[in-house]
Parts: sequence; C-alpha cells; structure tokens
Amino acid sequence: MYSSTRIAICGAGPSGLSQLHAFESARQSGSQIPEIVCFEKQNDLGGQWNYTWRTGFDEYSEPVHSSMYHNLWTNLPKECSEYVDYPFDEHFGQPFPSFPPRSIFYDYIRSYAGKNNVRQYIQFNTVVQWISYSENKQKFHVQIKDLKKDKVRSEEFDYVIIATGHFSTPNIPYVDGIETFHGRILHSHDFRFAQDFIDKHVLLIGNGFSAEDISLQLYKYGAKSVTLSYRNKPKDFKWPDKIKEVPLVVKIDNEIVYFNDGSSETVHAIIFCTGYLYYFPFLDDNLRLKLSSNCFYPPNLYKTIFWLNQ
Repeated sequence: MYSSTRIAICGAGPSGLSQLHAFESARQSGSQIPEIVCFEKQNDLGGQWNYTWRTGFDEYSEPVHSSMYHNLWTNLPKECSEYVDYPFDEHFGQPFPSFPPRSIFYDYIRSYAGKNNVRQYIQFNTVVQWISYSENKQKFHVQIKDLKKDKVRSEEFDYVIIATGHFSTPNIPYVDGIETFHGRILHSHDFRFAQDFIDKHVLLIGNGFSAEDISLQLYKYGAKSVTLSYRNKPKDFKWPDKIKEVPLVVKIDNEIVYFNDGSSETVHAIIFCTGYLYYFPFLDDNLRLKLSSNCFYPPNLYKTIFWLNQ
C-alpha cells in the first residue's frame, strides 16, 4: 500500500539500495509507504562497484561514475561495509575473508538488491539533471533525462534522497610546471589496469588508500619503479625494493620531478591519488553543499546525512 507522498532517490549504489530495501521491507510488513522512484544513470545498480573499463565519458557523453579498477580489493574490512540485515557469511553460506575482491563485493550488493526485489523501483539509464525546491508548492522539482530515449521530463516529489556518493569528481591540485610534462597524467579515478605501466617509472601523488593499493598493483604487474610523494611524514611501511617514499612535489620540468628535500626523479607517468570533491551540479544553489575544500563532516548536514538549510 502506498501513500500520496512521493520520494525520489538519486542513485542505486549501496546507499540508495539500503533506502529502497528499508522501504520495501516496511511495505512487506504491512506498513503504508510513500511512492518511491529511484533514478540511476548507469545501466545497472551498484554505484561505484558497477565496474566499467571506460574512463572520462560514457556512451551517452555522461561523466563516468565508477572509480573502480580491474584488480581492486576492498580497502576496508567487509565488516565495516556489510548490511546489518544481510551479513556476508549469510550471503556466502560460510565465513569469508575480511578483504574480498571487487567482483565478490559487487556480487554481494546485487544479491542484497535481489533479496527484496528493489529493482522494481529503479529507472536505469536515467540521469538527474536538476533539483530545485518550490516554497509555494512545498515540493521538489526534479528534472531527469532518459539517456536511451534522449528525452527530458520533470516530476514533483515531497522528499529527495541524494545517494550519488562523492567519489566521482577528482580533486587534482596544481603542480608547478605540470604543463611541461609529456608523459601520461591521470587521477586514480581513471586508473583501470596496472599492466598499462609495465617497464615505466611511475609517480603517485597522495597517501590515501588508493595510493597504497595502486603502488602495489603497479609493482606486482611490472612497473620499473614506483615513487610515492606526499606532504605528510612517511608511513614507514616496509615497501618492496621498487617502491619508495619521497616528500612533496615542488616542481615538474618535462620528465624530471623535483621534491622539497632537493631530490629529483625522472618519471614516465603521474597518477594523482588526491581524493575527490563534493560536487552536486544538479542541485539548486540553495540546496547545494558549499565547501571550499574537502572534509569529513560537511556543514549543514546533521549526522552527515540530513540537510539543514539555515
């Protein structure tokens, strides 16, 4: 049974699926729930975990959402990522290692979606282009585009849940002289195959999970050397011989990279592992997060979830 209230959910990744699952579980328990519509611009559910070999733009000229690379393993224990009502051990029928590969985690998400058949609420290949709020109507105006049909339409909703994540818009800081570099430059968002860097000297800028994992991927698949540069103090990991840590990059001159301790390296490729930006271009200005830099706890988000427009 559905009420006259309408809720739009933007995104069918792990968070969006959690919302759908909660509503559908309530409906199956006999509760009256709102009319739910979930918009997902990709051709399948899973959000970040819906891997694609594409980078840059997809077949519809939309920015590629996923930052997954081919041989990625989860960088957090599965115990931090599982759904409370669907443990991994239940999914696999036996105890399972804490750090599963990408494909296994994706299978878990898809299985969770099938548990309650929440696909019935999802409109795939449908991108949200604009969301605004009418004080007069007390409604959200949502403009969406059916990518396959190339058709734009608008709908009204009482509530909107943004579940698009914030790991799709790369943060790429400027480095003096980077325009002189003739090798390959990319962000970890566009990294897919470590084999692309066989016999290359590769510089990674950043010290997060992606930098650590990609450096080992490059080492494993035949990079000639891997240099990790970051502004914080070294982590003192026991790296393999071909991986080393250096301080912050201060300048690039063609293929030579200079660091703030006076040392330098000649490299063939630079991978920025410098995180992501909160970027929601489809939200009206008075609904959008206003941040000068990335942060763990954005202002005006109660419990980092509920928007407080004050």
